[in-house]
Amino acid sequence: MTEPLKIDRLDDLEARIALMDDLLDTLNRTVFDQQRQIESLQQQLRHLYQQMQSSQQADADRSADAPDPREDIPPHW
Repeated sequence: MTEPLKIDRLDDLEARIALMDDLLDTLNRTVFDQQRQIESLQQQLRHLYQQMQSSQQADADRSADAPDPREDIPPHW
């Protein structure tokens, strides 16, 4: 293999490594950003679940205090 051909191949390999290194950095940033989004969504989901549980508990408490409409028969029946 001639010397200029070796240098060209070496330059090509260095360019490819530089591109791959840049791609790796980009992918790492993307994964990091996605992880932050996942954590934020998980926190929102937990908050919504707690709100839903509180709402269901409040509804259950209100319905326990309210008379059963099936037992509230008008006097003319």
